Formats: sequence, structure tokens, C-alpha cells
Amino acid sequence: MTRPKPTVLLQDVEPDGRVLQVCETDAVYAVCYCGEPIMLKTYPDANSNYYGAKYNKTSFPNSGHAFNLADKLNSRFKTDEFTVAIMRVGRTIQER
Repeated sequence: MTRPKPTVLLQDVEPDGRVLQVCETDAVYAVCYCGEPIMLKTYPDANSNYYGAKYNKTSFPNSGHAFNLADKLNSRFKTDEFTVAIMRVGRTIQER
């Protein structure tokens, strides 16, 4: 079964021909640990302390990706504390 096509809200074509579309979603799904949102940071190797650190995604517009990540983290850390929270439109903030 194929996914339904999302509703396109805005679209822009870049000079090189690539198309950027802003699509509608009903919510954002975030991976949490003990009920709190998390960030994931990885390093290229165990001896590296700063250079090359990368922050991985922990929130997604589709629930399947969030559940897959939560399952992988629960397996890796031998716990069941990683869960998925659904976040809907709420309060907005302004950057200072």
C-alpha cells in the first residue's frame, strides 16, 4: 500500500532545477527518554572529544521513523525508556 500524497502548501524552484516543497503534516513525532525530549550526538570515533560531532534527528513528520529510532535505542541501551511523543501545534516562540 502506498502512502497518500501530502498536501503541498508552498513550492519554490531553485536555479539549479531542484524543487523545494513545504508539505502539510498533522503532527511531529519526537523520541523521548523517560518522558523528556532528547538529542543524539555522535562522534567519528571513541577517542574524539569535539571535532566532527554530529547531532542526529530525533523528531520526524512521520511516526514510523520515530518508532524505529525508539526501538533501536531501546535495543542498544537494553531499556524500554525510549518512547515516542506526539507534538501538535501549540505555543510559538520568537528568536531573541
